[in-house]
Amino acid sequence: MPGGKIGKGRDPGFGLCGTMNDASRAAEKAARDSYGRILAYLAARSHDIASAEDALADAFAKALTKWPQDGVPGNPDAWILTVARNRLVDRQRHQARFPTESEIPDLPASDASAGPLEDRRLALLMVCAHPAIAPDLHTPLMLQAVLGIDAASIARLFLISPAALAKRLVRAKAKIRDAGIPFDVPDTMQLPERSAAIREAIYALHAHDWLDPTDDFGEEALFLADLLCRFMPEDAESLGLSALIAFSQSRRLARVMSGVLVPTELQDVSSWDETLISYGKRQLRRAHALSSIGRFQIEAAIEEVHLARKDAGVTDWIALSQLYYAHAKIAPSVGAMVSQAVVSANLHGAEHGLAELGHLERQIGTGFQPYWAARAELLSRVGKIEQAKVCYDKAISLTTHPPVIRFLRERCAALQDKKYCQC
Repeated sequence: MPGGKIGKGRDPGFGLCGTMNDASRAAEKAARDSYGRILAYLAARSHDIASAEDALADAFAKALTKWPQDGVPGNPDAWILTVARNRLVDRQRHQARFPTESEIPDLPASDASAGPLEDRRLALLMVCAHPAIAPDLHTPLMLQAVLGIDAASIARLFLISPAALAKRLVRAKAKIRDAGIPFDVPDTMQLPERSAAIREAIYALHAHDWLDPTDDFGEEALFLADLLCRFMPEDAESLGLSALIAFSQSRRLARVMSGVLVPTELQDVSSWDETLISYGKRQLRRAHALSSIGRFQIEAAIEEVHLARKDAGVTDWIALSQLYYAHAKIAPSVGAMVSQAVVSANLHGAEHGLAELGHLERQIGTGFQPYWAARAELLSRVGKIEQAKVCYDKAISLTTHPPVIRFLRERCAALQDKKYCQC
């Protein structure tokens, strides 16, 4: 599976705008293929992510000035590294932190010759997910440090102030530097906890803006998941996460039609991406072969059952029920339990599903939007129109996604012979 691509919000210092001549194309390729690898290498040597970022941005800016004049060097990565290294050395000398340029060896010529221990991106991911860093900063740090996405774009993703996020990222990087947090892969005792934090951060990235088919962050999440699998090829849950995101991405063009959400079971299967489906299946088979089941593998298996409708023509609700039961045993969550109730309704009738939702009401409270959407749907199936309208109204009030709002309003309108109801 190819790695990440140039997404929205890449720092313009990398030369991703302007005329696409040979020089700018070479700079773009270097940014896409090597940004995280070079930054991780420089940051691991200096223990200063911010200074490494500044030096690398200077190097890409210089490439756009020099390469059109002098030609693209034979080894663009080595050229970028040398310039960035020199800039970093100059800055660190002034700060009495980085004594001599000779202390930074050259970057390996290519990823093909650099094994996982020589590529420091896993160490950089581990630093971004360090317990000393606030958990809600893990994903933004990964996006900026490993993928080179600017703070303004990350802030838009998380619906927070760009200035506030930028300040928090600066403080987090300073904490990493000043506390001397090591750019190392933890030992076997700490590795599961840290890799779990990385997976959660990647999953959070994948879950954002999932209704926007043009958004690049889903691709970036898949890139990070695949990067984690590269370094941890026998970690079943990392493989499961990769499969889950690939499956989810395969349906991105089918989720919204004419601005309205389309539920999975009603999506046009012809618009599902077969390449991503096949890739996800391979990743999930690799995970299953390791005989270490976990949440992400189960969620990927649930996605795979839905995707099987592309060939079978129907949804296997029995298989989904079994998988959600396993999910509840291994990694219980309110989302999975609500989904289980809907699956039960499709298997045994809406009254059965409503009974399951009733058992969940105390656990969920009043603020979980999928609960109200599911309850509204099942109430409408049993003809309890007024109660269903109340639940639709509640579900609409708890979401900010326009496609979801339109979908729920259409469902509500259909309760009274297609007449629009006031929701």
